Amino acid sequence: MNPQLPRVLLSRVEDASLNAAAPPTQWWVDGWLVRAWPGKARRARCVHALLPGLMSLPERLATAEALCARQGVPLIFRITPFTQPPELDAALQACGFAPVDPTWVLVRPEAALLPPPPAPAGLALQPLDGAEFAEAVGALRGSPPAHRQGLALRLQHSPVPFRGLALRRVADGSVLACGQVAVEPPWAGLYDVYTHPEARNRGLARMLCEHLLALGASLGGDRAYLQVDAANGPALAVYRRLGFIEGYGYHYLERPA
Repeated sequence: MNPQLPRVLLSRVEDASLNAAAPPTQWWVDGWLVRAWPGKARRARCVHALLPGLMSLPERLATAEALCARQGVPLIFRITPFTQPPELDAALQACGFAPVDPTWVLVRPEAALLPPPPAPAGLALQPLDGAEFAEAVGALRGSPPAHRQGLALRLQHSPVPFRGLALRRVADGSVLACGQVAVEPPWAGLYDVYTHPEARNRGLARMLCEHLLALGASLGGDRAYLQVDAANGPALAVYRRLGFIEGYGYHYLERPA
């Protein structure tokens, strides 16, 4: 956790990210928020341990695993600096869970103030609704139809309003990059920023993010956050140039296949 940022600020970022990723259905199990929404995003299909609880660890594990099994997803935990109790990470690893996907939550205390640059010649920015965005980012990632449908439903029922943007090539309408911003004032969260492999290293991701930040600021999100794979060096470089700094890290725990 970044000692230069107030813990309460980072806690509010965590709250905003939990709200933005809320699926249509979830359950409380003795202080564990169990999410089991099928799809690519682990944050919508994992356990968030928010309270110490009163049940024994084996009891809670059995109950949560049964819920996940009914939804057809594995039992996965998301471990953050706010996980309760703090020793849960070690206790779960002792039960056979292994850490995967270390991730940084980056924070920008103030959103963009300058107007974002225009789209390059031959490209155009287009707003997308939930279904359109799910299809666009799913096509870029090669996601199966079920994952695209799951994302569309989650965005449709999200408690946090979102706005999607796509950068299209005017000549043929193909999507070169897309992303979304989830706004819960004063926070604007950037999600699902993805660039077609053939269009990378052209500054499109940065330009798209500048437009998403400006859009978020216009809706009351004058602070911003995002989550990025700790091993994704190119993405980290883009976000740092946009003024984002490390806030805190998290990882997932899952049983080896």
